[in-house]
Amino acid sequence: MEYFFLKIKSTSPWFPMIPMLMALGIRTVAQVPVSVVLTPGMVIEHSVTVKPGTYRVPSASLDAPAIVVRGADITIDLTGVTIEGLDPFLDPDRAAGNGILIDGGSNVTIKGGAVRGFKVGIRAKKTPKLHITGADVSYNWKPRLWSGIEKESLLDWMSYHQNENDEWLRYGAGIYLTDCDNCEIDNSRGVQGSNGLLMTRVSHTKVWNNTFSWNSALGLGMYRASDNTIMHNRFDWDVRGYSHGFYNRGQDSSAILIYEQSNNNYFAYNSATHGGDGLFLWAGQTTMDTGQGGVNDNTFVLNDFSHAVANGIEATFSRNRFISNRVDDCWHGVWGGYSYDTVFHGNSFVGNTDGIAIEHGQNIDISGNTFKNNETAIRLWANATQDPSWGYAKARDTRSRNYQIYGNTFDSNKLDISTLRTDAVDVNHEKVLPIAMMPPPLPNGINAIMSADARQGRSTIIVDEWGPYDYKSPKLWPVGKPFDRPLKLRVLGPEGKWTLKSIRGGTASAKSGVIPAWTLTTAGGEITVTPTGMGTDLEIVLEYVGAEVVSPRGQRAAAGQPYLFSYTLLDPATHWSVRAWALDEASDPVTQPAAYEAKLKAPPTKTFAPARLDYVSGGVMIDGLPRDRFALIADGNVALPSGDYWLDIISDDGIKVWLDGKLVVDKWSVHESVLDQVKLTGGKHRISVQYFEQTGWAELQVRFRRD
Repeated sequence: MEYFFLKIKSTSPWFPMIPMLMALGIRTVAQVPVSVVLTPGMVIEHSVTVKPGTYRVPSASLDAPAIVVRGADITIDLTGVTIEGLDPFLDPDRAAGNGILIDGGSNVTIKGGAVRGFKVGIRAKKTPKLHITGADVSYNWKPRLWSGIEKESLLDWMSYHQNENDEWLRYGAGIYLTDCDNCEIDNSRGVQGSNGLLMTRVSHTKVWNNTFSWNSALGLGMYRASDNTIMHNRFDWDVRGYSHGFYNRGQDSSAILIYEQSNNNYFAYNSATHGGDGLFLWAGQTTMDTGQGGVNDNTFVLNDFSHAVANGIEATFSRNRFISNRVDDCWHGVWGGYSYDTVFHGNSFVGNTDGIAIEHGQNIDISGNTFKNNETAIRLWANATQDPSWGYAKARDTRSRNYQIYGNTFDSNKLDISTLRTDAVDVNHEKVLPIAMMPPPLPNGINAIMSADARQGRSTIIVDEWGPYDYKSPKLWPVGKPFDRPLKLRVLGPEGKWTLKSIRGGTASAKSGVIPAWTLTTAGGEITVTPTGMGTDLEIVLEYVGAEVVSPRGQRAAAGQPYLFSYTLLDPATHWSVRAWALDEASDPVTQPAAYEAKLKAPPTKTFAPARLDYVSGGVMIDGLPRDRFALIADGNVALPSGDYWLDIISDDGIKVWLDGKLVVDKWSVHESVLDQVKLTGGKHRISVQYFEQTGWAELQVRFRRD
């Protein structure tokens, strides 16, 4: 197409016709940015001001973005604009596509605006000097989580190992940058999604004064991203895979993830608390296979990595510097396996299981730190054996050796220093190695570090089926296990009053109460519920009046406006009858089907009648059966109230399911945890499950859920 370029003054009679001229392919260079109304699939190639308002602009896929931006030296002003891809009342796992795609060009500025309800809010490719400022990319895609209060599901574990071809896009993001250098992301916000900001092959970029918190996977993720500056950001409560008092593995969620040859980055004055990890720094698969490279020469100064459910800092197979950070109240303050030439200086390690835990580390400086109230302050060791075929161990010396432990303060730890198979450990309580002076904060940099009296601690972390709870709306949450009887529920949220509006399937201990102001000693109110009848079909609805409410999906209720919230639990009485058999290689269900069928005709190894099929384990899954190689057949009858339901089935390994005699699930293979879903209506149903476990982790969960 032949283009015409016009320069039109704002006083010209042609100026109001600029949008029409643009639609006809006539490019304009205006002295005042053009005012436009967004339409689906719109391509913007010039500076524009978008007319304020809410635009429902769906995107079917990442390859069909709602809005495309191309060009150089342009500004898109989205002040007062909301771009929606999904009705905000719908479940966020239904979000799809890309809100804004910045496709090439350079020196593009995206100013203000909210982009929500997409798999990826703002995506940029090969756009140097990109500036995103004041954007809100909250409430984009996130998956339903299947881990509960008492038991986790393997289905929720993530893998960030490969991203050469933007595989990370499958996890969604508020902002996703690929091959963008010399950029700036500032004063932006991305909460209540899966990931906040993801950067792939990005360099010399400044990320500052942002909030990427309350996401169910990552606050910030970096892959082959080097020479960047990350300062004054909030990456708090980016977490999954945690149930306080039950399990704390984090499922590879993290406030900050730095992966695969991301070097020479500088992090300062960031808050990265209450994550799966505070910082997850891993050299990547290339290093694992060859022993070369790493995630090296990154510097972390004056950050807060506290209250991580797994590791405050996980920094492995690499060399880096950690100076004057806070790393308190974690499982491991530092997990530093195979790290080398690394400095830990002037950090705080208080109330961890292990302050610093390093296996097979080399040439490590641990100096001037404070270790207080840890189970073990410093634990250093080497394993007795390593896999002889492992590329890293074949290419490198992996002995545990050469530690300088100088001038640290040890206070009230159960054990100060533990070493095993470790050589050349030099301990000197007086000597401290000199470290350069601390850098100043950025001009206009926010104070991202939370105050001492702010809500904090791992006990405040609540992860429900949609991710971390942010305390901005009232919530009912079990004090113990969901199947405890009577059932005690905490009433959490902003300060205010609640009244009981309705209850189905049970009785409540009170009809009204308060949610007190949060303090270090007061977590919230409490109500006791006693389910009635066979099984559990409970719904309790409360009305809240108090402070402003922001729901987990972004809807707002003004202070004093009534707000309804609820708790539901469906656990219908299902009369399961289970027969189980120990197997061997000769009766393998996949490779030896005839021998397997013959095995099922023999007397079972075990018979039992559980209340529900709800198992996950890396060891023995069911008492009386072997850890690996067993099969079971479970037959059940259930009566559901009228309505529409989902039968959710999670399996690792093989499974077949029959509903009322019809085969509805057939995954008879060795596989990691997968989800199958079957629709059913109320009434009586017969369910038959045939399952086998081969090796490794095992999972079998059968659940009922209202549609």
